[in-house]
Amino acid sequence: MSNKLKKYWKTNLFYLLLLLSIWFVVSYVCGILFVEPLNSIRIGGFKLGFWFAQQGAMYVFIVLIFVYVYLMNKLDKKYDVDEQ
Repeated sequence: MSNKLKKYWKTNLFYLLLLLSIWFVVSYVCGILFVEPLNSIRIGGFKLGFWFAQQGAMYVFIVLIFVYVYLMNKLDKKYDVDEQ
């Protein structure tokens, strides 16, 4: 494998690990471990810990999908492996 493709995949794996780490923190840490401290904060009448556990992790995951698509399109163009 060429050095260029190795750098491409290394950057791709970095993006994956970074975005999955963010999702882990939001879904597991905020939704399970810190649920009690977050429940003292209310947004729209709902406890923040409950919101993270029920809906927040899904919203963050969807946003992270769009961030990943943006980053990968940028990376594909940088290494000239885009589809166009």
